[in-house]
Amino acid sequence: MITQIRGRLVEKNPTYVVVDCSGVGYLLHISLNTFSSLPEEEAVKLYTHLSIREDAHTLYGFVSKTEREVFKLLISVSGVGPSIARTMLSSMSAEEVQQAIASDNVATIQSVKGIGAKTAQRVIVDLKDKILKTFDIDEVSISESNTNKDEALSALEVLGFSRKQSEKVVTAILKESPESTVESLIKRALKNL
Repeated sequence: MITQIRGRLVEKNPTYVVVDCSGVGYLLHISLNTFSSLPEEEAVKLYTHLSIREDAHTLYGFVSKTEREVFKLLISVSGVGPSIARTMLSSMSAEEVQQAIASDNVATIQSVKGIGAKTAQRVIVDLKDKILKTFDIDEVSISESNTNKDEALSALEVLGFSRKQSEKVVTAILKESPESTVESLIKRALKNL
């Protein structure tokens, strides 16, 4: 029903924003990724999804269409409601969620608060084909880059760097140059750690 909102950002919190559209203030629930992408007190445009339940009409806001599409796919899975989908998009970017689903990475999906092993597997089973089709992700490149990423992370752990810190750096490197070899990933990560 409401697909996007453009207006002045009146209030900004990590979990919600209020956008003033011609005198009407809309409260939109947002993810942390959207929160970090929003400016302070300026004109904004958010893509939205209206969730209608018996006891509430809730508007969710997203900084990109991709994030909104991933959200819609997630809530289509039995056992994943809007709040869990929002939590997932707060702990990972929309692209990371797509990659985790496309590469059968149950552990990454299960790391999200509120998602157990069965739900994580259901998310992958239900959404893998849709994610690959909708976002045109190539399965071969996913498995290759994940293998390289895993090997590089293991090597950095052996060298004494924390997994969490290493993962941020390696992920950033892979975004810039997805074709990086394990050696180049490790070398570049060492410069940034």
